[in-house]
Amino acid sequence: MAEVEAAAGGSGAGGSPEAGGGGGGGAWRRPHGPLQRYYGPAAAEAAEAAPDPADINGPHFDPEVFLTKVRSECPLGQLLAREAALGREIRALDSDMQTLLYENYNKFISATDTIRKMKVDFRRMEAEMDDLAANMAAISTSSARVSAALHDRHRRGAQLAGVQALLRKLQSLVEVPGRLRRWAAPGGEPARALRCHARARAVLRHYRHLPSFRAIEDESQAIMADLARRLRARLRDETLDPKELTECVEMLLQLEEPPEELCQEFLSHAGARLEAELAALEAELPPSDPSGAAATPPPASDILDFVDRGSSAFVGTLCLLAASYRSLFEGRAGAGEGRLEAFAAGLTGRYFELLERRLALERGLGDTSLLVRALDRFHRRLRALLELLPAAGAQAGAALVARAARERVGRYLRALQTFFLGCLGDVRQALAAPRPPGKEGPGLPDLLATLSSSVLGQLKAVLAYVQLFTARDVAFASLPYFKGEFCVEAVREGLVVAFVRWLCRTARGFADSPAERGAPAAPPALLLLLSRLCLDYEATTISYILTLTDEQFPPQECGPAAAPGPGPVLCAEARAAAQRLLDHYVQVQGAAVAQMLRKSVETRDWLGTVEPRNVRAVMKRVVEDITAIDIQVGQLFEEGVRRAQSSDSSRRAFSVYSSSRAPSRYAPSYTPSAPMDTHLLSNIQKLFSERIDIFSPVEFNKVSVLTGIIKISLKTLLECVRLRTLGRFGLQQVQVDGHYLQLYLWRFAADERVVQGLLDEVAASATHRCLDPVPMEHSVVELICERG
Repeated sequence: MAEVEAAAGGSGAGGSPEAGGGGGGGAWRRPHGPLQRYYGPAAAEAAEAAPDPADINGPHFDPEVFLTKVRSECPLGQLLAREAALGREIRALDSDMQTLLYENYNKFISATDTIRKMKVDFRRMEAEMDDLAANMAAISTSSARVSAALHDRHRRGAQLAGVQALLRKLQSLVEVPGRLRRWAAPGGEPARALRCHARARAVLRHYRHLPSFRAIEDESQAIMADLARRLRARLRDETLDPKELTECVEMLLQLEEPPEELCQEFLSHAGARLEAELAALEAELPPSDPSGAAATPPPASDILDFVDRGSSAFVGTLCLLAASYRSLFEGRAGAGEGRLEAFAAGLTGRYFELLERRLALERGLGDTSLLVRALDRFHRRLRALLELLPAAGAQAGAALVARAARERVGRYLRALQTFFLGCLGDVRQALAAPRPPGKEGPGLPDLLATLSSSVLGQLKAVLAYVQLFTARDVAFASLPYFKGEFCVEAVREGLVVAFVRWLCRTARGFADSPAERGAPAAPPALLLLLSRLCLDYEATTISYILTLTDEQFPPQECGPAAAPGPGPVLCAEARAAAQRLLDHYVQVQGAAVAQMLRKSVETRDWLGTVEPRNVRAVMKRVVEDITAIDIQVGQLFEEGVRRAQSSDSSRRAFSVYSSSRAPSRYAPSYTPSAPMDTHLLSNIQKLFSERIDIFSPVEFNKVSVLTGIIKISLKTLLECVRLRTLGRFGLQQVQVDGHYLQLYLWRFAADERVVQGLLDEVAASATHRCLDPVPMEHSVVELICERG
């Protein structure tokens, strides 16, 4: 009952049945919600909420405001639905009120008036809703009539706009001749005239059957024909630059001039301009002299300036004209296929010829970086041209760059050869220069080290210069030629391998044909030095040079099936040259010693000579020369291995050489026994002795070289003795000389038996050629040799 009283008390004050039912709990049922919405929120909530007269559940509800809002916002169907909903709510409220009445009769008596008033209000609202529905129907009918009227007005406006646009077009067509006359006049704006005529041409042609339109078209055609004549006349002006030429031809094409004629005139004008550019480049070159008799003056500018002018003037103009030709005549009938390519091919061919002539003037080494920069710029501009004209000489341009690089490599090869010959001249001068007493000149090791280091340093410098052709920032280095063939054929084979082979041939030439060189014979020391140089090349230098070349110029396009390197072949050639030079050195030195022995034998009277008291001076000179040769060879070659001596022959030779008091039984004796036939003894000794090869190749060591020289010398002595007739004292002199040579020469030979055997043959031949073969006592021979 407390909840009912609270609800009845709050109805007049606009409160809610729930306002006082907070503590009652379940006495208030769920169907009472409409009453709560009708009576509005609690007082506290109403105080906080903003006043809304249209809120039917709010405390400030105003029916007039609510009805006005509903009529203005809701359509008829929604209003009818709202009316039905309100009716259901009213019936629900009546039911709730009856329930409340039964339960709280006294408390609801006071609410009866309110409900009655609400019914009256609802009936009035229903009447107003009916009026609103009628008004909405009338409004809908009026809206349909207004919409039809608006549509008709829009259609008439569109027709009026079309008529106005047509009038403007007609007005613009009427003004076309005047505009064309103004813009197409000399000094006007022909481009605007062409755009104006292009816009009006289709319309005028379409309505040409009408007299007024035909007159406008005829007048416009006459104006444009006059413009075409003036453009044709301008096209024949030789002072037009490529941009003006392109604009002139483009306007003539817009005037529907024949494309074939315009193409021919365009190419003719472009050809004249490019020919002028080529003539300007050719004027910088000296006239060509096929005979080569006249001296060519040096060029006025360097190669980089020449290429820059050619690239900016000729190649730049050709690129611009080619691009213009493509944009003007590409796809047009009558323009001719391939005409531009043929036109450009002839001109680029002439440009390449001029550049070839200019490159031919670079006869010296000059600045290689300047040449590389010039070729790089040429290749870059040519590549831009080839993007427009792929058939404009791509292979010819690449071949030109490759030829220039090969030519420069060839010049570096000739420079290396000249440098090596200069170094050889310095070495010969150092060897032949007179030296003051007590002052030693540069030794052979120093000369060899200087020569080798100078040549190797120059070769490294040349490789560094040539490497500029394959630098990463050089455009043409990406060509297949510079990735493979240039590294292998031009640099490794054409420069490094060719130089090493030439060096070996040049060195060997001192031994093979000294008389054909037209110069004095090479000194023996030079032969020895060159032999050692070639031997060092065979051992280490060739391998080092080839490895350095492959590192600096790696052949990127050489597959696994590439040919083997030239290292083994070059090493074999260098060793053969060293062997030939050393053999020739032995022959020259042996011939020099042999010449002294031959003259000493030929100029002496061996029959009338006196009894020997001394060793002849020539034998002392032979020993001195052999000793000097031993010192000379020892500066460049190793000692070598001597053959082990059997029994005590070495001790006998050493004992004779080192001590003058040695017993005669230790002295080597090559004098045959007196009672025995000397000729028979000589033949028997030859049967059991080893054959001595006089001119066999020598090894690369000192003892082998000295052995070869001694063999040649003693063999010459033997042959000279065989041709002479000797007396008793002549035979004894040969005994003394032979014993002296044996005392000093055995130490220089690789095998003592070689010296012993040749001297035995000399003694036997002398005995055989002697008229009175009475030998000298051996003790006397030893005494004379020791005193000598």
